[in-house]
Amino acid sequence: MRAPLNDFKRRLLANETLDGIWMSLTSPVASEGLSLIGYDWLLFDTEHAPIETSQVQPLLQAASAGESNLVVRPAWNDKVLIKRVLDIGAQTVLIPFVQNGEEAAAAVAATRYPPHGIRGVAGGTRASRFGLATDYFEQADQQIAVLVQVETVDALSKLEEIASVPGVNGVFIGPSDLAASFGHLGNPGHEEVQAALKDAVTRLKALGVPAGILATNTNDAKRYREWGYAFVSIAVDLGLLMRGASEALKDMRSK
Repeated sequence: MRAPLNDFKRRLLANETLDGIWMSLTSPVASEGLSLIGYDWLLFDTEHAPIETSQVQPLLQAASAGESNLVVRPAWNDKVLIKRVLDIGAQTVLIPFVQNGEEAAAAVAATRYPPHGIRGVAGGTRASRFGLATDYFEQADQQIAVLVQVETVDALSKLEEIASVPGVNGVFIGPSDLAASFGHLGNPGHEEVQAALKDAVTRLKALGVPAGILATNTNDAKRYREWGYAFVSIAVDLGLLMRGASEALKDMRSK
């Protein structure tokens, strides 16, 4: 048995545009169902959602029913958290709150085995198909994709430094935290924030580094795609549930 290939990384480096959905629910049923719809990628968020590391594995297992590529956001740029997420089978990680090139390099190192990094070695993990993938150690570094998140004004000023770190495969711009950093808490649609988002993707395109972003509706998602963002999350699962439930109740009670 051979180690799985990372189709998300392949497609991203081939300059494809990839539509995703942000997963904050802890339900394997929701993960399995949404994996069957046709999204290019699903991201499981352990930073702002109540998803612990032990809960990520059944979510990944359930979502493997579909063709979507799977991404995990660890709670922090922490080598132990990253190691655990990789061992349970994540091949693409989104690392939050990366502020400079040094922190980006640390994130990459946490995903690489020695001598190229500091990832601890374990043999019988889900990542290696419980030891059955005999080429896992040979393939692991090549198949793991590292996305780093830039979400402050200070980090944005170091965008080129961060994006140029070897092993960084994409840079994700966080609109909500960036808005807060600009002094526009809760208003990522503010013209100053939107101008920064557009400038960021222009700068990343000049470097040849794929840019990603989170949108909560298709209007924003389409605008970001037009600007050049390559991997765009077009919705949040909980947001879809809340809007759908609210609209159904409103329709039921309308005269």
